[in-house]
Amino acid sequence: MFPRLTRRLLMLLAVSALLLGIPAATAFASPATSGTGWIRLAHLSPNTPAVDVYLYSFGNSNAEIVLHHVAYGTVSPYETVHAGDYSVAMRGAGSAPSSPPVLSTSVTIAPGHAYTVAGMGPESGLRLQVMDDQLTTQAGHAAVRIIQASLKEQVVTKVTCGGKTIASNVKFASVVGYQAIPAGTWEMAAVTSSGSTQTSVHLPAGSVDTLVVLDGSNGLQIDVLQDAAGAGNMPVGAVSTGFGGTAGHGPGSPAPWFGVIGAGALLALAGGLSLRRGRVRVRAGI
Repeated sequence: MFPRLTRRLLMLLAVSALLLGIPAATAFASPATSGTGWIRLAHLSPNTPAVDVYLYSFGNSNAEIVLHHVAYGTVSPYETVHAGDYSVAMRGAGSAPSSPPVLSTSVTIAPGHAYTVAGMGPESGLRLQVMDDQLTTQAGHAAVRIIQASLKEQVVTKVTCGGKTIASNVKFASVVGYQAIPAGTWEMAAVTSSGSTQTSVHLPAGSVDTLVVLDGSNGLQIDVLQDAAGAGNMPVGAVSTGFGGTAGHGPGSPAPWFGVIGAGALLALAGGLSLRRGRVRVRAGI
């Protein structure tokens, strides 16, 4: 009696372990294996009024993300989306969702990759630019990219890090690709023909950042966007500004599965014991 019952119990435990492994493996799947990536949306055209920004997946007229009244200098946090083809559309702030967009572009989200789509250039030549964001850098270093979004100073003579020039003659609406910088806290400066603007930036090893040169209320300003906090970390993007949207969410905790499967195993075991007791009573003539 007991050897057979023991075998049944072992089989139940083995099946439970297998089922538990399924949600656990899903919960901890990497973005590359789970087929997700990240996107953030930005308004970097100084003389363009505020806009509403929409993200649509290919072939679906219902927007997955809608950002309302996005003003110059605003960058959304990263949103998690399924890998695939998307379109980004900009409409004047407050325009009907069904109205023709001011401009639009397409973007393909690859698994494990991050992208920034920004409205750039002057209003008369506004365009949407898709940038493939870097998420890793060489050991012991950080990585920095520069976006020149100042219309008042159409050419930034140089950008320096700790006094060392890392970019020269950066024109308005242009992007300087990532470059490795030793980890540390650095004084960054944007120098123009009329002066310079400085900001202190902490760059831990493995971090990836974008420096955005903007027209501020009192001259130039430098905003720092964190693209990735370090190797193995998902991109964090800008500080949340209360945007709406439907960000993708990863699988929930596997804890509920433990309760369901454990309860099922106990019920099955109790049923087996009850059946065994019934058979013993019959044989004993009870």
